[in-house]
Amino acid sequence: MHNIYILLLLFFGSQNLLCQETLTANEIVAFKKGVQQLDKETKTIVSDFVQYKHLSFLNNDVETIGKLAFKAPNLIKWEYTAPYTYSVIFKNDNLFIDDAGDKSKIDISTNKMFKSLNDIIANSIKGNMFEDQNFDILYFKLQDYYLVKFVPKDKSMHRFISQIELKFTIKTNDVSEVKMLEPSGDYTKIVFKNKIRNSIVKDEVFSN
Repeated sequence: MHNIYILLLLFFGSQNLLCQETLTANEIVAFKKGVQQLDKETKTIVSDFVQYKHLSFLNNDVETIGKLAFKAPNLIKWEYTAPYTYSVIFKNDNLFIDDAGDKSKIDISTNKMFKSLNDIIANSIKGNMFEDQNFDILYFKLQDYYLVKFVPKDKSMHRFISQIELKFTIKTNDVSEVKMLEPSGDYTKIVFKNKIRNSIVKDEVFSN
């Protein structure tokens, strides 16, 4: 259970945003089509990221930086490089954790919670969660971004995630931020930088 809470802390987040304009039905159709086409064309993603973890008992958010590697259909590696070294790999229904050389492995094939979390993470990276029947989905437009909010229907999931938010750059339909909100109000915001799609990513990147 300890590893479950470590993983959940890595990915939960939210943000309160003002000036949200609800998308019309036609705008939603056009937006989803653009994102799904980008998703269809994506074989790999590499990106730097900055993660901001907000905890109510701390005065300042905990900031970490790292690198993301994704390879279709569902190979994912989150590598934290500063201020500590830590990596999480999703591979072949297994979760591999390397905490500064202290390695562990979790079989997620029989764990509904982990399998669902794996799907959420993979789809949020690509930006395409629109067909997931496990969420109620709300669409908004900001000045330069689309904001899509996903509210879990499953009560067991809602114990850990009250809402997921994806922010998309309007010009490219590419996801630029992922946020997950905990019921407590604590959150993590992951901001992608220098994202590159469809570069060569060798399988060795996901070795454990």
